[in-house]
Amino acid sequence: MSPEKLDAVTTELKRFGQSLHLSDEQKTQLRSFLTEAHSKIQGHKQQNPNISRQDLTQKITSIRGYVRQQVVKFLTPDQLKTWDAEVATAREFLGHNIAAN
Repeated sequence: MSPEKLDAVTTELKRFGQSLHLSDEQKTQLRSFLTEAHSKIQGHKQQNPNISRQDLTQKITSIRGYVRQQVVKFLTPDQLKTWDAEVATAREFLGHNIAAN
């Protein structure tokens, strides 16, 4: 990912986090799950250096499901609605970036 795209993703994640109005404890929990998810994706990519985009997308979808199962445990119902809406927006945002590569 180019530095410009990485900056755009970082900005979007910050906006996303602010829209959830997370407590400090929720921030810590979310950071932990997102870090774990990122590590799983990176580990999978290292173990499978020639992975197809389709296979990687399937793995990411699987991990995204795991993260959702975890956030349900500590987000309020209103935060969860915001989470789902923001994840849908992020998919579209990242989808456009992937298509541009």
